[in-house]
Order: sequence, then C-alpha cells, then structure tokens
Amino acid sequence: MKLNGIIGYPVTPFSNDNTINIAVLKQMLDLLIKNGCDAIAPLGSTGESAYLEWDEWCLVAKTSIESINKRLPVIIGISELTTDQAIKKAQIAQSYGADALMIIPVSYWKLTDQEIFEYYQSIAQATTLPIMIYNNPATSGVDMSPELIVRMFNQIPNITMVKESSGDIQRMHQIYELSKGELPFYNGCNPLALEALCAGASGWCTAAPNLLGQLPQQLIQHVKNGNLNQAQKSFYQQLPLLRFIVSGGLPKTIKAGLQLQGVSAGTPRKPLIKANDVELSQLKQLLAKIED
Repeated sequence: MKLNGIIGYPVTPFSNDNTINIAVLKQMLDLLIKNGCDAIAPLGSTGESAYLEWDEWCLVAKTSIESINKRLPVIIGISELTTDQAIKKAQIAQSYGADALMIIPVSYWKLTDQEIFEYYQSIAQATTLPIMIYNNPATSGVDMSPELIVRMFNQIPNITMVKESSGDIQRMHQIYELSKGELPFYNGCNPLALEALCAGASGWCTAAPNLLGQLPQQLIQHVKNGNLNQAQKSFYQQLPLLRFIVSGGLPKTIKAGLQLQGVSAGTPRKPLIKANDVELSQLKQLLAKIED
C-alpha cells in the first residue's frame, strides 16, 4: 500500500460527561474528507490516544473505520508501553478493517535499539497490515535513529513507511540516503512541511486540515506541480497557525479551533486543560488572518 498526500488526524471528541461523542466524531471525519485529506489517522497524538481507556480506544477505532467506510484509507494509531498490549490493539484494528497501523513505542525505561526492533518485529508478526513507524521523541520518550528505522524497514517485511516528527530535516535526508530512496517518509512536524515536501516526503501527517480546510492539500499540489513560488506563499500563509497549534499542544488547540468554527469537540481529557481566553483570542486572530 502506497499512501501519498495529506494524512489527516482527527481529535477524539468528548461529551460533557467525559464520554466519547460519537456523533461529533463522525462529523469530524466527514470534515477531514471534505477538506481534501488522502487518508485519515485516528488515535494519534491529536486524538489523545494515550488518555483513552481500552474500550474507548476500540470504540474510536471501530467507529472511524465504519464511518469512513472505505472512502479513504484508515491508519489506526497504536502507542503502548508493552509489546503484548500493542499486539492486541494491532489485531483488533485489523479485525475492524483498518488499512494500516501507525505504531510508536512509548517508554518508561529507556529502550535500547534491540528492544525497539523486537517491539516492532513482534507486532509485525502478529498482523498482516502495513506498518508506519512513528518517530516522535517529544511525546514518546523514544528517539529512533534513521539507521535503526531503515534497518527495521529492511528486515521486517510489513514495515513500509515512516512518519518522522523529530523536527530535523537532516533525518529525512538520511532516511532517503540509507534506504536508497526506497523507504517512503512522511513529515510529522507541521512547521517543517515545506522543506519536507521539497525533500521528497511522500506526504504530510497533520491535524491542520481540521482548521485550515483545503490549504494543506493545496500546498502539496503546488510542490507536486513544481510551483515553488505558490508553495512558499501557501506555506507562509499557514505557518503562524501551524506553529501555534504545535506549541499549544494539538488536542487543546485543535479542539479550541473547532469550537470557534462551531464544532463542539469538547475539552481535552485531564490532566490536559482547555485553551484559556488569551489562547482563544490568539487563535481567533490567526484564523481570521488566514480567511482574509
């Protein structure tokens, strides 16, 4: 399976009683499809995957896959401390009809390269789905080197892609060089979107289409068409908001932005807190500027 373009990340909406708001989840998925995403990835960092109970995780995975109903590929996010739990989730996602898995190891004890390798290998052996390695040291506490990522790609058959979110463009260059251009890499660092796409990223994994509509897709098209002036213009139009949503924390800022646009996605789950009045007014100004 070869994914290209915008991989959109929905939030997990909560009702006032802190349960999952299924109606709004479906609305959000439709919104991402309408906003030009090429694939949807529920249960990533934006989707507060780490803060969900087991049955809630299952509910979001199942609802998303059924609601998207093959309109686009669905990549289900898995981040688990233990290999056994990750395997269980991989098998559940496959049984629901997921198209791929995005897997990030999370760590309490610092993991060695061998432990990371075996974590992915064990999950890969338990499923036939394509696996996207997800490297995001800021959230997971695990930093995977380009050498390790390419070794896993070469030695574990269903590892087929990598989402690189460290924010270091050199890592993408190294992944390209070490894999001789064979390992598709995807940009997971929003403020790096222009450089990453120009460096040959297969796509951009982002929550931005929740708030920016078709603009992320337009950026991809400009790069694809070799229209770098337009790409630059489009990127700088989006950059202040991209920076803001990342620095403020994606679940909080995306939910606040959706609220401003009339979508009641609720508040993030504690200990995360909702955007305060200052943040809301900053967000309002940024959104207004983009709409101008």
